[in-house]
Amino acid sequence: MEQDSDMQQIEESRDILISAIAQTMVIYGVTPSVGRIYGVLYFADKALSLDDIKDQVAMSKGSVSTGLRDLLDTEMVIKVWKKGSRKDHYIAEKDFFKNFFSFFIKNLRQERNIISRANEQVEDTLKDIAANGTSEEAKKMAQGDLEDIKQTMIYFEWTMKLANAMESREIFKYFPVNNDDDNDHGSS
Repeated sequence: MEQDSDMQQIEESRDILISAIAQTMVIYGVTPSVGRIYGVLYFADKALSLDDIKDQVAMSKGSVSTGLRDLLDTEMVIKVWKKGSRKDHYIAEKDFFKNFFSFFIKNLRQERNIISRANEQVEDTLKDIAANGTSEEAKKMAQGDLEDIKQTMIYFEWTMKLANAMESREIFKYFPVNNDDDNDHGSS
């Protein structure tokens, strides 16, 4: 009887932790339902199928499938093969450092790509106006915009260095992880 009480308390504790994970993922632009899917997988002691996850999070199969796709895209969940089953199974990536880096790097690169494409679209026009504009006001505006573009490129060069340092885990040389277990998160 005591064992049942312990198991019930563990389940209740996990529910609280899963809820907290779901709430914090909102900070990163992930819906709470996707956060619950991740939380369930994080605490699972084995790979779970889509149906297993659906039953635990009380969501539709389509919503779970979409959530899993989002988690796979950010590499927070890994699809695994399970012997004897034709269904896909999933496990959570439990390394929060890796999760954070993957998410952060993906967003930095996406931001850079969007702004860089826009800069490329307008740069020649602005250069032409800055050099050959019909009014001094237009020339000054174009020159100011070109300077702004230059500053964004300096920013993106720096953010790519940061992203590369995260990806290579070199960042841990500058910001070491204090860990009682001497577990080196800097190694791949």
